[in-house]
Amino acid sequence: MIEKNRNILALIPARGGSKGIPRKNVRIIAGKPLIAYSVGHALHSHRIGRVIVSTDDAEIAAAARAAGAEAPFMRPAEFAQDLSPDLDVFRHALNWLREKENYVPQLVVHLRPTGPVRRIELIDEAVDKMLAMPAADALRSVSVPALTPYKMWRIENGLLRPLLSVPGVREPHSMPRQMLPEVYWQNGYVDIVRPRTVLEKNSMTGDTVLPFVVTDRIYELDYEESVPELEHVLASINRGERVNFSQERRHSV
Repeated sequence: MIEKNRNILALIPARGGSKGIPRKNVRIIAGKPLIAYSVGHALHSHRIGRVIVSTDDAEIAAAARAAGAEAPFMRPAEFAQDLSPDLDVFRHALNWLREKENYVPQLVVHLRPTGPVRRIELIDEAVDKMLAMPAADALRSVSVPALTPYKMWRIENGLLRPLLSVPGVREPHSMPRQMLPEVYWQNGYVDIVRPRTVLEKNSMTGDTVLPFVVTDRIYELDYEESVPELEHVLASINRGERVNFSQERRHSV
């Protein structure tokens, strides 16, 4: 049985300048700062052995430490802008850890603080799947989307153009969904990347990406109107009540 391993690192990026909900990473939701939920997921994992929060904000760093995570560095401002990509954040963290501590993890588990509802067993299953496939560069959790992109359009020079095409099908946008290719939406529930993918391939996914299909409902805090429902769900979890995450069991492909 695989147990906690310090070489499996959870990295939680949490910058201070959120726009949709100002200061959302330290917003109190059902009695805890938002950042504390993702920290708790990592700490309760049976696989993850180290938990680090990457932030540019002293209040978030303090909340992360209070929840049990490390915040050994402050993220430079140039990597904490509205449009800063994950790649810059992960490269900075991995380079800092290698240079300052001579620490290079085997896997980096990416937990976004905006997703405070997760099942620990799914995080551990995702880690196990990556460990079982050493050639994989990364793993992405995905869900079946409510809408298929094959029925979506873009506007080009004032005219509608199909967003996607299907070889051999003249008008996929007018076909029944069941006849269109199955697609998946990356949901941010749990992603995993190897350091070599970030540092050598300059990528968050690389070339060989494992799917981890999640059928649980995805809860995210991006807009103020999501707060009441999220507080209700998290309060139930905090009280130890049984929560029906989904009607269907998660499956892998």
